[in-house]
Amino acid sequence: MNPITICDLNYYFGKKALAKQVLCDINLEIEAGEIVILTGPSGSGKTTLLTLIGGLRSVQSGSLCTLGKELFQASEAELVQLRGQIGYIFQAHNLLPFMTAQQNVQMSLELQQDLSSPQVVFKAQAMLAAVGLEDKTNYYPDNLSGGQKQRVAIARALANQPKLILADEPTAALDSKSGREVVNIMYRLVKENHSTILLVTHDTRILDIADRIIYMEDGRLAKRTEAL
Repeated sequence: MNPITICDLNYYFGKKALAKQVLCDINLEIEAGEIVILTGPSGSGKTTLLTLIGGLRSVQSGSLCTLGKELFQASEAELVQLRGQIGYIFQAHNLLPFMTAQQNVQMSLELQQDLSSPQVVFKAQAMLAAVGLEDKTNYYPDNLSGGQKQRVAIARALANQPKLILADEPTAALDSKSGREVVNIMYRLVKENHSTILLVTHDTRILDIADRIIYMEDGRLAKRTEAL
């Protein structure tokens, strides 16, 4: 089963006479274990597509299956359940400022009812060590650099070892060195967990990590290029 299968997907902003089509006849399959980069001009529909795949918007027409779940006409409860199976990484790290790095990571682990409190703490610390922040566990976000905050966000997203990770411009706010470090960490952890990742980016410096690059323009998938 492919983690993402899309057939004839269309999406509109607005209604009736004011409706503007932002996704046009999207057909796409992403296989398990693939690292796929989605790139293209601003306003081409990349983030809209990503949020539909992640159950953050409702599918209006066509078919979209994420992790085996058909999202067309899915209920809000079904979308909430799906979101719990996906790791999300965004340009804004979205860390809670009143929580330490460890507490931010623990928050995602605490949703797992089969983990005891000591197991949650252990896994959070192990994930922070995996992203090179074992000495920053008790730091608050305000005391971390941009790259370190994004590493915490990665640790939080991957703590539950999700089979699908969706990343939207994860390096956009980082300098080239920090951005490369963050992407290398994502690549290593995703491969270790045998996860699939769909990454939206304008950052041409990180295209080399992809198994496949997909280009979007004016709401359509323009062309596909196998990564070298």
